[in-house]
Amino acid sequence: MLLWLSAWYVLGCGFRSALPMIDVPRICLHDTWISRIAVGRSIATIAEVCFAAQWALLLREGAAVGGRPLARAMSWALVPLILVAEVFSWLAVLTSSYLLHAVENSLWTLAAALTVGAFAEVRAQFDDRGRRPLAAVIGGGAVYIMFMLAVDVPMYLARWQTDLAADHQALTVAEGWREILQRCTVVRDWAAWRQDAPWLSLYFSVAVWISIALAWVPPLRAEAAADRRILTDSLR
Repeated sequence: MLLWLSAWYVLGCGFRSALPMIDVPRICLHDTWISRIAVGRSIATIAEVCFAAQWALLLREGAAVGGRPLARAMSWALVPLILVAEVFSWLAVLTSSYLLHAVENSLWTLAAALTVGAFAEVRAQFDDRGRRPLAAVIGGGAVYIMFMLAVDVPMYLARWQTDLAADHQALTVAEGWREILQRCTVVRDWAAWRQDAPWLSLYFSVAVWISIALAWVPPLRAEAAADRRILTDSLR
């Protein structure tokens, strides 16, 4: 299941990296019949939910080993929390409100923080061999949280404040749908892409490799069972 979920995420990122778009300004890099914000946003939604489901499955397995309460709760809550974030993402795209994008990314940051805490809780029940992959997960999650708090969320809040100063009027949902169903505007000026380039680059490279790596994490139940056997043998 982890491998199938990764496949959907990788395919989604492959499409979006080949035909990159920035949703609110309705710009893209290539003029094709499929270069529409509605298409890109739909593919992103499916891919991101699959990515969250990967983490939820790992947490569920880890929680089943030791009955850890935070891991068990997050294994069930993670995907619904990301679905809420996706709703805010769609509303941000439709209404062209950067504040809603800030809320969306804040929810992703909260989800990451809770997930890191849950994996830290689970990690205590393994020996050094089992803890290594979980340490990588925790460290990577901490870096992600710092990036979101230092770069991503402030970027959207700054854009929202700029729109407020310019008296930018949000679109209605109907107006937004009409726009995102049209072909996006081709823009190849670096200035238009510069602020979004960091998260786009990390999203379509590091995040893809993380998703693939999750399919190769040793089964947590098997690791825990092996740890118990080693402990039993040592006591003998």
